[in-house]
Amino acid sequence: MIVSLLKLFLLFLSATIFIGNLVTSISYDYSTSIEARTLFDSDEINIFFHCLAEPPRPQYGGGIVRNPEFNDGLKGWSVFGYGQIAERTSGTGNRFLATDRRSLSHQSMSQKVYLQRGMLYTFSAWLQVDQGNTTVTAIFKTAKDGFVHVGAVEARSGCWSMLKGGLTAKSSGPAEFYFESNNTSVKIWVDSVSLQPFTEDQWRAHQEESINKVRKKTVAIQAVDANGHALPGASVSIKQKRSGFPLGCAIANTILENKAYQSWFTSRFTVTTFENEMKWYANEREQGKEQYADADAMVAFAKQHGIAVRGHNVVWNDPQDVQSWVRSLPRKQLRRAVNRRFNSVMRRYRGRVVAWDVVNESVHFSYFESRLGQNASSVFYKRAHQLDLNALMFLNDFNTLEVPVDGNVTPAKYLQKLRQIQSFGNVPRMAIGLEGHFGTPDIAYMRSALDKLAGANVPIWLTEVDVAHPNQSKYLEEVLREAYSHPAVQGIVIWGAWHPEGCWRMCLTDNNFKNLPAGDVVDKLIFEWRSANVAATTDADGLLRAELFHGEYKITITHPSSNSSSVQSLTVDSASQNTNVLRVMV
Repeated sequence: MIVSLLKLFLLFLSATIFIGNLVTSISYDYSTSIEARTLFDSDEINIFFHCLAEPPRPQYGGGIVRNPEFNDGLKGWSVFGYGQIAERTSGTGNRFLATDRRSLSHQSMSQKVYLQRGMLYTFSAWLQVDQGNTTVTAIFKTAKDGFVHVGAVEARSGCWSMLKGGLTAKSSGPAEFYFESNNTSVKIWVDSVSLQPFTEDQWRAHQEESINKVRKKTVAIQAVDANGHALPGASVSIKQKRSGFPLGCAIANTILENKAYQSWFTSRFTVTTFENEMKWYANEREQGKEQYADADAMVAFAKQHGIAVRGHNVVWNDPQDVQSWVRSLPRKQLRRAVNRRFNSVMRRYRGRVVAWDVVNESVHFSYFESRLGQNASSVFYKRAHQLDLNALMFLNDFNTLEVPVDGNVTPAKYLQKLRQIQSFGNVPRMAIGLEGHFGTPDIAYMRSALDKLAGANVPIWLTEVDVAHPNQSKYLEEVLREAYSHPAVQGIVIWGAWHPEGCWRMCLTDNNFKNLPAGDVVDKLIFEWRSANVAATTDADGLLRAELFHGEYKITITHPSSNSSSVQSLTVDSASQNTNVLRVMV
């Protein structure tokens, strides 16, 4: 009875709309109808991203999963890879399924389903292990596409954790999902399993609904005379001057002497990251011989055009990207060299950059930990925050969004590293940096990863987005739409710095600065995510209401009773209140 009441309470929470901080603390939860989609504030997110004494009811009532809560015993479930499965009941009466594994990582419970090509599936389950903690992965064995990883979670004993994943079916056919762990000594417990399909049209409709909720505001403007009386029939012009969402692209030093490149870039983007010019190996190729000429010029160029700069990067944890002279240093000298590097680059550019990729790719790699101790990255982040108190400190890495098969950097592993850094020292301005180097994107998995990471309640940026695929422009659009529509994402930087000999993986323009198909996609979305010019008149109460994208606006109001115009600047953002009325005297 207690468990039933708990599950009903949690279901009630998931059916209620909470509008809190729409940028940093909302997670998706999609149902089969647009109206049933749920927004959570930070308290409700914590329910789904922390370890619970009892699991909530399955999302979407389990979707197409049969017997998702095991209320009918083992009906619909079978053994995968030998082993044994059995129904268990907790002390409070909750039923769940347990597997007694023998020696193989894939021995667990499973269920057969039928996947339809082109459908997007959200998958979730609540898991626990009988001892310690271990990573458990959900995998679909498909008839045509092999084994498809859809998500992972760090399952623990003593409480339930949510595995959240997703997949897009490449072909139609039978499939069987199961749970895998390399730790064969633990027993896996499972409850509240869900698999919910969506069409592409449903998915796009959900994106548009989210964009309207989290990237726009309805603004009320009232024209008044000198005595404060409303002026009906006043002419109002609203023009957007700048987007409020940071959308940018990487640049290289090739922009410094190329006017065509400069014009093409500055007419589109509001934020940038330097491809190489602020990295240690570019600033100090030889020990003691620093050079910042290119970086200085690029920072000055960005400032001249009102473009924010992300500092990329202070040090790099991949040994392949550490200079040979650095790798040759004894431990004590290495520590001194790293300290000089932090002081040099961060003191030089603090106050001139909005963020730092402090220890690049330190979820994947651990060069400095291997040389300076297991808390090396945590020490570096603490020092970076002390050197630049106002900048965001990014944990920047790849494959957290791109592929679920990289077990080194799953959302769970990423969050472990983030918490390690946060717990070591007071670094209040941490941020999540997701590189986003895609091959064939799986948007369903991408959303599940963003949902999971949103539970950290820190800013999320896609920092190096590109797509290497013959159908590049189509997939780039999918990635950008999914990122922009997700409420937790606060910025996007595309990795498309131009070089005359070609870009790293993706170019937006040719050498004459005519858009390539990928560039056309970017321009289309920039246009789509801007407010059209408004030209209208106030109503009988002197009011005009307009739904505007976040950004900076110029408002001009005139009235037949006056020979002059009133011009106002307006900033629309997530902190703006829909009920506020901007009163403009004409």
